[in-house]
Amino acid sequence: MRYADTLLTEGEVAVLRSRQHWLAFLVRSRAGLLVFALGVVLLGLVVWLNVERGVVRDIISGLALVLLALGLVIFVYRLWQWWAQDFVITNRRLLKVTGILNKRSADSSLEKINDAILTQSVLGRVLNYGDLEILTAAEMANDMYRMLNAPKQFKKTMLTQKHALETEFMYGRPPSPPMRATAVDMAGLPTDAPAVGAAPAPAGASAMSAAPAPSAPVTEAPASTSIAGGRAADDQDDLEVTELLARLADLRDQGAITPEEYEQKKDELLNRL
Repeated sequence: MRYADTLLTEGEVAVLRSRQHWLAFLVRSRAGLLVFALGVVLLGLVVWLNVERGVVRDIISGLALVLLALGLVIFVYRLWQWWAQDFVITNRRLLKVTGILNKRSADSSLEKINDAILTQSVLGRVLNYGDLEILTAAEMANDMYRMLNAPKQFKKTMLTQKHALETEFMYGRPPSPPMRATAVDMAGLPTDAPAVGAAPAPAGASAMSAAPAPSAPVTEAPASTSIAGGRAADDQDDLEVTELLARLADLRDQGAITPEEYEQKKDELLNRL
């Protein structure tokens, strides 16, 4: 399992994986290739000039071997860095993981992505690589994917998953109330607070309410009336829940609540039905 797989949350699926183009790896390892080539040249000079055995030949040969080893180490290190990259598109976000032992992961939520700018040179179109700039609604700087392999497929897959996620929010499961609403009702008032604008009760109201009311003859309501009243109460509850869900969806779109709060409190609100 790669490091990026350990960052996936419950229900999150990797749709596409990519990394930088192989040409980017060659560009970053050019120093190692140059040192390796210099070592090969020194060994070739020793053989071509037929340097006699002695101190000079030993020094040149030793220096050539050191350059060969150093160039190979740099080349393998850059190759390892390139292989450890993970540019992952999931059904919820865009994940970028770099580093060999010290890992760095950065992600952008698909619903926060406003646009993606793809730049390809002539050589990039021929070799299928390009620079992809991600524009988000966050205050931080935009994320840049330089010399991305197969950038057109990467961009199309990202936009497809973004559209699918937005469609799920709009037409999928109904939204849930935010977590901060546990101690306060959805109207923004404490559950035991009096209604806004309610007039204070008269001083003698408590005494009058404490006095027993005269008994009245009990009449049994018809069954049809009770059923109709129950249905009316259920319809009223459904209407209130629908309005609350719409308000919560607006809060989520504005960034006032997180998607996790959104999903958790949705289930709590639906359980009240």
